[in-house]
Amino acid sequence: MAEFALIETIRRRCAHVRDDVVLGIGDDAAVLAVPPDLELVVCTDTLVAGVHFPLETSAADIGWKSLAVNLSDLAAMGATPAWALLALTLPTADTGFVAGFADGFAALAAEHGVSLIGGDTTSGPLTITVTVHGLIPKGQALRRNGARAGDAVLVSGTLGDAAAALRYRNGADGMSVQSRASLQARLDRPQPRVTLGILLRDFASSCIDISDGLLADLGHVAAASGIGIEIDASRLPASPALLDQVPAEQRPALQLAGGDDYELAFTVAPERIPMLQQAVARESMQITHLGRAVAGSGVRALDSEGRPLDPPRSGWEHFA
Repeated sequence: MAEFALIETIRRRCAHVRDDVVLGIGDDAAVLAVPPDLELVVCTDTLVAGVHFPLETSAADIGWKSLAVNLSDLAAMGATPAWALLALTLPTADTGFVAGFADGFAALAAEHGVSLIGGDTTSGPLTITVTVHGLIPKGQALRRNGARAGDAVLVSGTLGDAAAALRYRNGADGMSVQSRASLQARLDRPQPRVTLGILLRDFASSCIDISDGLLADLGHVAAASGIGIEIDASRLPASPALLDQVPAEQRPALQLAGGDDYELAFTVAPERIPMLQQAVARESMQITHLGRAVAGSGVRALDSEGRPLDPPRSGWEHFA
């Protein structure tokens, strides 16, 4: 299949019309109408085969995840998703792969009202770069540098499933098919917490998405805010599959440093927690109070007796 035919396949399968797209796919650049009372939030992520996803991952799952990891960044800023750009590098002009990829991408885009407005296709090792644009009321973007000593530290959802799926992808004695599928779904099709991010604009003093591992990402908040963070590892939220299938002694490392969770970690003033919990309950979302921000620096994970835990690493780091 020729390059322009590939582009047409993507355009047709990812079509989603928004009134604020003046000119979309098909010209040298897109033209967008940005409302005057909103600010534009932009982020980009690159996924490389064999680094960010196993080589055996299906095309549809790669398409979904390539958008999901970017929407997770928008969620951490409290932004509402709007538009996306896609740069797709392919070893061969594989029609089936492109169709599957586009279907996975489009499925998540439709859930969040995202229009694909352009991009690029090239030949080379399988690499996907997505840039997303979101909108937010002026001055309301969540940031990493707002945490203060005394703030509570919370996290959404559960942690460790994606890391467990990677660790056990070649099989584990006694793991049920259902549990394996549940863990794998968290790796292949993460759910960006966009609704929670928007809600947190009214509550959070800082926020970050958990992509590289809880300890590593909270470390960014601590450094940006000039505080320390202490978390109680006994409170780490775990899914039924993780609790049932992964030995207790292996869970902390997966949950603290495994990465690929794409949950939100955030800080909130203690007096605001009851109102936040009520708002979250109305939306049927899960949050867990893990610890607190303290004077000092860095992040410490403590066991139920208050003793420091020392996992083998704090999270993923390229070039390390």
